[in-house]
Amino acid sequence: MSAAAPSTDLAPPPPPPVRAGDGARRPNAVRERRRRGLVAAAFLLPAIVLFLIFFVGPAGLGVFYSFTDYRGYGDAEFVGVENYTALFGDDEFYSSLLRTVLYTAVAVPFGYFLSLLISALLVARGAKGTTIAQVIFFFPWLVSPIVTGVIFRWLFGENFGLVNYLLSTAGLDPLKWAADPNLALIVVILAGSWGGTAFSMLLFMAAMRNVPASYLEAASLDGAGPVTRFVRITWPLLRPTSFMVILLGTINAMKEFAMIQALNGGGPGTSNVLIVQYIYKTGFEQSKIGYASAASMVLMVILLLIALIQKRFDRSDLE
Repeated sequence: MSAAAPSTDLAPPPPPPVRAGDGARRPNAVRERRRRGLVAAAFLLPAIVLFLIFFVGPAGLGVFYSFTDYRGYGDAEFVGVENYTALFGDDEFYSSLLRTVLYTAVAVPFGYFLSLLISALLVARGAKGTTIAQVIFFFPWLVSPIVTGVIFRWLFGENFGLVNYLLSTAGLDPLKWAADPNLALIVVILAGSWGGTAFSMLLFMAAMRNVPASYLEAASLDGAGPVTRFVRITWPLLRPTSFMVILLGTINAMKEFAMIQALNGGGPGTSNVLIVQYIYKTGFEQSKIGYASAASMVLMVILLLIALIQKRFDRSDLE
């Protein structure tokens, strides 16, 4: 007798055994997820409320005022795009915007390389006194921008400043730091860089300490010196931190107000009035709230474009 051919049909796998308590665990897991979601929402609710009150609300009110002739009192009458039309025809607006761009283009790279250099020196092997140096370099971050402006106003005073006193002692002619527009802008750049270096320095130091030591040791074995190791290995690995420092520095420079107001008030005259000072003067000194709101909306669009452009370049570099 011939053996029967084996069947080619595969039997379905047996169902998984039902464990005791599975039906009870599923509702408990759902309830646990809901409970965690409610707890997270409870913790996020204050931040959301504050964000709506202090950001979304004022932003929406500013957009509304930019289309009105509101002067800070009385009723706000809708005027359409009249404020924007007048703004784009105002030479003072373009002058303040150009001066802001110039200040940003000089202050941001200067602050970037200054904080990068200080960070590299503080994390270098064999460096002594780094703890005291970190406290000294971090001190400007603890000082308000107004105090920073006052400090540099006294340092670079024409008749009473320490810098001109040292120049006179060395036999040199004192400089007109407050009367010359370019020298006044240099003082503003120095003050802004001094005040913003500490935060950038902390970011760079944290990133440098995370650079794999094996990379640096391998380069050292190949004969690379400290400068070569930093330029070829450390600096390229700091690209995400560099992007953050440049982005935050650009936004802060474009919004600079308190330090310049305390330092020289945008002087001499109106030669160093930046865009935020222009908005402040037109809005509060001239009572043109609607016009100043339109200028604020233009500044917001410029900052958004800057952030998007920098983000695009950062993504293209990483691809």
